[in-house]
Amino acid sequence: MSDNKGSADEFESVVEQGVHNYSSEASWVKPEDPLLLERLEWFKDQKLGLMMHWGPYSQLGLVESWALSDEDQEWSRNEIDWDFDAEELKREYFALNKTFNPLRFQPEQWASLAADNGFKYLNFTTKHHDGFCMWDTRTTGYRITGPDCPFHTHKYADITKQLFNAFRARGLGISAYFSKADWHTPYYWAPGIRPGTTTSRGPTYDPKEYPWLWEQFVRFTHEQIMELVTNYGRIDVLWLDAGWVNDYRDQNIRLGEVVEKARQIQPWLLSADRTVGGPYENLITPEQTLPEQALHVPWESCITMGSAFSFRYEDHYKSVRELIHLLVEIVAKGGNLALNVGPQPDGRISKTAISRIRGMGDWLKVYGEAIYGTRICEPYSIGNLQFTQKADQVYAFHLYKDEAAAVPQEIVLPLRKEVNRIDLLGSCDKLEFRRTEQGVAVRLPDAEAGGKAPIAHVFRIQ
Repeated sequence: MSDNKGSADEFESVVEQGVHNYSSEASWVKPEDPLLLERLEWFKDQKLGLMMHWGPYSQLGLVESWALSDEDQEWSRNEIDWDFDAEELKREYFALNKTFNPLRFQPEQWASLAADNGFKYLNFTTKHHDGFCMWDTRTTGYRITGPDCPFHTHKYADITKQLFNAFRARGLGISAYFSKADWHTPYYWAPGIRPGTTTSRGPTYDPKEYPWLWEQFVRFTHEQIMELVTNYGRIDVLWLDAGWVNDYRDQNIRLGEVVEKARQIQPWLLSADRTVGGPYENLITPEQTLPEQALHVPWESCITMGSAFSFRYEDHYKSVRELIHLLVEIVAKGGNLALNVGPQPDGRISKTAISRIRGMGDWLKVYGEAIYGTRICEPYSIGNLQFTQKADQVYAFHLYKDEAAAVPQEIVLPLRKEVNRIDLLGSCDKLEFRRTEQGVAVRLPDAEAGGKAPIAHVFRIQ
C-alpha cells in the first residue's frame, strides 16, 4: 500500500481522514466507454474483495517496503528491534528474496476459502514499492521465479499465475495491485547520480535532468504492465499504487498510453490510479478509513483484518462483528470492502484469519441478499442504522456494538417511504410495524429479546 503520510497538499484532489488520503468525489471522471460503465456496475455489485499483501518482506513481520525509504524512517522503522544502520538494512531487505521459500502455499485452498465465504474478487500485490515481482517477469531478475529465490523451482513458483487461475476458476474477479514506483530498479533509484545514499519515495534523480534514464523507467513499467495483461488471463481491475508517480507532475509515466494499450487486449479493464484523480482513477480507494458520508461514485475501502497490510507474527485481528459492521457501513455508503489478509512467509493463512473469514461467510450466507448487488439509498448511514436498496426493496441494518448491548423491543427506522411489509432476515416474516413522526417503528419478535445481542438485525422492507 501507499502509506500516504505526506502533507495534505502532496497530491491534488485528496480528502484526508486521519493519516490517509484518497481522491475526492469531485475529482472522479466518468468514463465514456459503455463497456467500462458496465464494468463499474459489475464492480459495485461485488461488495467484498480479499486483498493480499505478500512478498519476501513477510519474513520480517514488518511493514511492507517502507523501511527502505529514509524519508519515511520515523514511522516505518519504529518496530525494528535489532541493531542496524540504514545501508545495512537496505542490503538485508533487498536480499530477502534469497530466503523466501513459501513451500506451504496452496492457491486452491485460498481460492476455496474466499469463494465459500462470500468474497467476490481478489486484489493481489503483483509488485510492491520494493520492486520484487511475484510473477515470472522478463524485465528483472528480482522476481519470485528468479534463480536467487529458492522457490523458483517449485511447481507453484509463478505465484501470481497460480493465484489468478485458482481464484478465477472459482468465479472470482481479479484485481492486480501494481506499484508504479520501483525502489529496486536502477532506472528509478539510480546509484551514484547524486551525493550520499539517502532514499525517499521518488527517484534519486530529476527526470527533467535525466530524460533518457526516466524513459528507460517508463518503458520498464509499461513492459511489466503489459506482461500482466497479456500473460495472466482476464484481469478486471489494474490497481495502481504510488500516487506520487503520476502524469500531472515530474514523474510522468504516460499511464494513459499503457492503459489504453492494455485495453486493446482486455477492453473491460478498469484502472484505479489511486489518489491521482482523472480519467484513469475509475474507482476511488480510501485506505484504512471510511468516508464520513455516502459517495455517489465507485469506491473501495482497503482495510486490514489485523493491524497492518503485511503479515505480523503477533497481530491483533478484528472480530467478526467488527468486520461485518465495517462491511455494512461501507456498503451503505456505496462502496466495496477490500479486506486485507497478509499471508505467512511459509505460504499459509493464519488460523485466526481463516476463522474470521469463515465467521463472515456464515453471516453472509444468511444476510447476503442485503449486501450483494445493492445500491445506496437515503438515509444511508445514521449511527448504528445502515440502509441499502435493491430494486424496490430497502434493507435496514440495526448494528449492535457487542453481545452485551441492549436489544430493544421496538426499533424506529427513519424512513418516509410507504411501507407495506417488513421481514426480519433469518428469523421472521411480516413483522408488526406502525408509522410514527420519526419514521417506521418495527416490533421485534419476542424470541429476539433478551440473551446476547446479534451482530445485527437486518430488515427487508417492501
